[in-house]
Amino acid sequence: MDILLIILSFLLVCLGLLGSILPMLPGPPLSWLGLLILHLTSIIPINWWFLGITLFVAVIIFVLDYIIPAMGTKKFGGSRAGMIGTSIGLVFGILIPLPFSIIICPFIGALVGEFINQTDSKVAFKAAFGSFLGFLASTFMKFLVATIFFGLFIIKIWEYRSPIISLFTFDI
Repeated sequence: MDILLIILSFLLVCLGLLGSILPMLPGPPLSWLGLLILHLTSIIPINWWFLGITLFVAVIIFVLDYIIPAMGTKKFGGSRAGMIGTSIGLVFGILIPLPFSIIICPFIGALVGEFINQTDSKVAFKAAFGSFLGFLASTFMKFLVATIFFGLFIIKIWEYRSPIISLFTFDI
């Protein structure tokens, strides 16, 4: 059972890293869930302080993920359409296999969203830029936390490597 829990926790921490970039997945909460499942094994003792602090960080980042892009959009005069355009552009950026498409497409999506919402091109460009900056700041923040959680996962695995390795050895 411990082998299954370790594999599942590894997959969740990796999915959390991916989710920090993809808008459809909650990156840091998934990574935290991986850390929780790792602590549910019989090998790694439950550390409530560790789990509590990392949960607090994951929840704060999850909430800020919605606040920061809205602040960036609002500060530069943008709209909800610009934020939606940014997310749609990100999906296209992931699907289009061109260099820097993951950066360029969200900006183009925000710009298109603002053009649909507003008539003035100068205002639309400024708002798209604000929406894009908010998106980048939020994504960087999520990726940083998910990377730290991945590092904490590796540290825990390394700290308890002897009992974990013994799980994978079979005497014949």
